[in-house]
Amino acid sequence: MITFKNITLNDKEIIQSFTLKQWRRNCELSFANLFSWSFLYGTQYAVVNDFLLMRFFYNSELVYMMPIGEGNLRQALTAIIDDAKSMQKPFRMEGACKNMCAELEEAMPKAFKYSVNRKYSDYIYLRENLVTLKGKKLQSKRNFINRFIKNNDNYEYKILTPDMVGECIKLEKSWYDTNVTSEERDTLLAERTALTLAINNMEALDLLGGMLFVNGKIAAFTYGNPINYETFDVCIEKADRNIEGAYTMINNLFAKHIPEQYIYINREEDLDIPGLRKAKLSYQPELILEKHSVQLIDNI
Repeated sequence: MITFKNITLNDKEIIQSFTLKQWRRNCELSFANLFSWSFLYGTQYAVVNDFLLMRFFYNSELVYMMPIGEGNLRQALTAIIDDAKSMQKPFRMEGACKNMCAELEEAMPKAFKYSVNRKYSDYIYLRENLVTLKGKKLQSKRNFINRFIKNNDNYEYKILTPDMVGECIKLEKSWYDTNVTSEERDTLLAERTALTLAINNMEALDLLGGMLFVNGKIAAFTYGNPINYETFDVCIEKADRNIEGAYTMINNLFAKHIPEQYIYINREEDLDIPGLRKAKLSYQPELILEKHSVQLIDNI
């Protein structure tokens, strides 16, 4: 049986020694997400035979992530399958994108069943496209920005710093009070907890964030964290909906401040929320990253 450990801030270096150098672009692999959502999912990790193994609980069901490392993948998979058996739980893995599924088939042919839930697909963009907003398909975004600048000539962008965390929390509360529906209440309250954990530990997490001010008052904020050495994850983005173009403006300004080493920006899932899906599609993603649920056929 594997000895798993709860994820803490002190585990950042060892976990990122695996995640930053791998090619996967899944949003759940940014350390900020792993840490800040662990209160909800009970995320744990272990290092076994040069593989990073992670598991969590979703709706009380035991779930594993794809092992990360170099070496014998079959051996790593056998280890987590045996771990599930030792807990008398069916084996289930989440977040396996297409290339990972190919690796699974090579390691353990015909051992798994795969399914995709569209609402968990990540939206991946070229950073350069979000910076320049070139082309006919992004004309509406340029129009939003032009109107925002015309109507708010005294706007200001600032790098998010620990002393400004309180302003972000106030805006999130205002946003929540304005936008929450009964169906989304639990999800958004969980997001609030994750957000608060992340920005209150922004220095330890090495978060990069930005804030937009209009007339000296916060109008939007955002922050993110690397997934790997070429992909940056935008974890949170909130804006005052009463200020036209605030979302478009913070998106564009933040993209300009993300280091150029990051070719791709992951703006995470849409969770089947119609307005969110429309907004994410409107930015013309380079890739919609499908993530598979994986089950061991013997457990079906």
